[in-house]
Amino acid sequence: MNRLKKLKKIRLHREGTEILIASAALLTALNGLVYWACEGNLLFYLSAAISIFVYLMMVNFFRCPIRRFEQDTEKIVIAPADGKVVVVQEVDEQEYFHEKKLMISIFMNVTNVHANWYPVDGVVKHVSHQNGRFMKAWLPKASTENERSTVVIETPEGHMVMARQIAGAVARRIVTYAQEGEECYIDEHMGFIKFGSRVDVYLPLGSEPCVKLGQKTTGNETIIAKLK
Repeated sequence: MNRLKKLKKIRLHREGTEILIASAALLTALNGLVYWACEGNLLFYLSAAISIFVYLMMVNFFRCPIRRFEQDTEKIVIAPADGKVVVVQEVDEQEYFHEKKLMISIFMNVTNVHANWYPVDGVVKHVSHQNGRFMKAWLPKASTENERSTVVIETPEGHMVMARQIAGAVARRIVTYAQEGEECYIDEHMGFIKFGSRVDVYLPLGSEPCVKLGQKTTGNETIIAKLK
């Protein structure tokens, strides 16, 4: 019964619709050609098995769980993504704030959900996109040298929080839904990153981290910090 409830809470993300339809058509045509050329011998069954595996991996990548944060959101920072915490430290943020911030970074591998949620409630103050390299997302330089999108949010209490979506060695497209001036809330999608990546969250000094290095996070569920 619990498994059925979990299945009902999972859907496919809209970012995967075109890719999944095109991939299904391409793989069907490819396997039809193999069947015609090989007259249905072992090579066809091998091709069909590989195609099904690849397609199921793609479906798994574009899954989009329906999640609701059931607690009070005041001064709470939630994980914007599924993955593993790779950084919890004070850094000099030089692209927007130009001052020290507490940075918490979450790395997503290709098996994680790649939808991204807003980490806090508030108003979007800044949205930008920077072209860049496609180094491995867990490397320290990825935060400032890889292709990335930046969203800055002012919370109701006046805290400024930045969420940065970072492309990785495999990821080649960052989608950001945030628009300057609009209100945003925990439970809403901030964007999507396709095929392996990372999300950095920059918080005011004095914020209390609630996660440790290596800890796994669940987007829109795990509390990663509390604001001062």
